Amino acid sequence: MREFQPGQTAVRRDVFRRKVWSAHALRVVEDTAEALVLGCRPGAESLAPTTWIESLLTGDETARLRALANLANGNWQLGRWTWRDTAHLQWVPPDSWFSVNAFFDAAGDDRLTRWYVNFQHPMRRTPIGFDTFDLLLDLVVAPDLSRWDWKDEDEYAHGRRLGVVSEADHRAVEKAREEAVAMIEGAVGPFAAERGLGTWRYEPHWPDPQLPTGVLDLV
Repeated sequence: MREFQPGQTAVRRDVFRRKVWSAHALRVVEDTAEALVLGCRPGAESLAPTTWIESLLTGDETARLRALANLANGNWQLGRWTWRDTAHLQWVPPDSWFSVNAFFDAAGDDRLTRWYVNFQHPMRRTPIGFDTFDLLLDLVVAPDLSRWDWKDEDEYAHGRRLGVVSEADHRAVEKAREEAVAMIEGAVGPFAAERGLGTWRYEPHWPDPQLPTGVLDLV
């Protein structure tokens, strides 16, 4: 599969039972044996379930529950969404059941506001980027790594009941939890100060990432 060059567009797609659940256009920062690293800023183009978009715009938590039910039964519609409010960096290593995201205040001084560990299927590279699947559980980490909090554990449990998260997924996530916490406690990998991810800035000359044609086509 192709190696991406800095500045190219790569699309992250979340795919469930051979159907695209979401698609996000991102800019490649680097592509190495360690990880595919991608950047995003307000204005980046994406596709997302309409119920998820509704929950973001209205704050209606029942819309999130409907989104999960629609996911479980394979009945969802995608709508256009433009990323807003924050810039973020995604560190996606091969064969790992989590990625690490660094979020920055795009409207202020571009400071790092939080780290965010996203538990997901190991990435599968595609001609336009990579496919994965978000497993609903997240870990929110302070910028200085001084504390962390588990997020959406109720949603994760509900996803298990609905069959969205399989038992095999759950076993992999349990192991990945330990791996992620060990990285945070050791300040290693993407969290290492010398790695520099916490001081990343989006290249100003890069245009907003756009989704390519055929983004819903699976191979």
